[in-house]
Parts: sequence; structure tokens; C-alpha cells
Amino acid sequence: MVHTLVQWLLSTIGAMGYPGILLLMAMESSIIPVPSELVMPPAGFLAFQGKMNLVAVILCGTIGSLIGAYVNYFVSRYLGRPLIMKYGTYVLIPPDKFERVEHFFLKHGEISTFIGRLLPVIRHLISIPAGVAGMNHVKFSLYTLLGAGIWCTILTLIGHAIGENQQLIMKYSHHALIGVVLFSAVLVALYILKQRKAKY
Repeated sequence: MVHTLVQWLLSTIGAMGYPGILLLMAMESSIIPVPSELVMPPAGFLAFQGKMNLVAVILCGTIGSLIGAYVNYFVSRYLGRPLIMKYGTYVLIPPDKFERVEHFFLKHGEISTFIGRLLPVIRHLISIPAGVAGMNHVKFSLYTLLGAGIWCTILTLIGHAIGENQQLIMKYSHHALIGVVLFSAVLVALYILKQRKAKY
């Protein structure tokens, strides 16, 4: 099943080229469940074969991620807050609780967005609180690009080094994910220490 999917992705990306990577990663970055682990490594393999440019693959994946994130961000920014303020009480999000979450994200949105882009599941959803809280658009774009760029680069290089062996790709993607989670934990710890020092 997975092998068939990878073959389909290889043929799709090969046929659609860079716009195909852009589209699939935009879908992955929104709420459509297209795993980046099944998109970027095959594109990296095509780069290894000389059918694509490695840097262009990473750029298309990163920009596609930003486009998908924009969808969630702008929908949430212009529709999310009014709906939550009006109906949030009915889904256990009263206005006072929402305002605390909003205040937290406005204060710590940069680190939240950057780390969120590196973590599974969260990367699909992190744009929603950013939009609802009205996070600065430039900062949102910058930290989304940074986080997505790192993840796309890792996955593309895995595919470039390993080829189309899906078992090895998933194995090393899992190892990369563990490394990213540990990196994120260290980053959060350093951020908390910095915040505490700033108070004194």
C-alpha cells in the first residue's frame, strides 16, 4: 500500500514537476492530511536522479508549506475570533479563557509558530491560533518559512541520500523526527530560561 502510494507520488511529482511539490505541500500544511514524509523524500530522490534541482525542490516544498499555512491563518484571522467570541462558550471556550490563550500567543507566538512547524499534527494546526490571535503577519511568515524550511530540507536530503526505499525513508524520517523533538524541547527550555531572566 505504502509502496504503491510512493510510486504514485513519484509519478505525480515527476509529471507535475515543481508545481506538484508546491500543491502537495500546501495541502500538507493546511488541514488536508498529505504527510510531508511521503512528498519531500520522493522529490529528493528525483533530484538525486537529476530530474529535479535539489534547491528548487526544497524551495517549492517550503513555499508550498507557507501557502497552506496562509489558508489556515487568514481563515482563522477573519472568521475564527468572531465565531469563538460568539459561540465559544458552547464548546467550552468562554471569552475569558480564549482571551488568555490569545494573550499567550501574542506574547509567545514566534517560538510557538517556529516549533509548531517542526512537529507532526501541530504543524497542520499551529496557523489557526496564530490567525485567531492576530499574530503579526510578517513574523508569522518568517517563522513559518524558517520551521518549514528546516523540515523540508531534512526530508529532501533523506530522499536524496536513500532513494526510493520507503522502509529506510520512514526509518530515518522517524529518527529525524526524534531529533527535531529533542531540539524543540531544548529550544523551549532555553526560551523559558531567557524569559525568567528577563523578569529579574
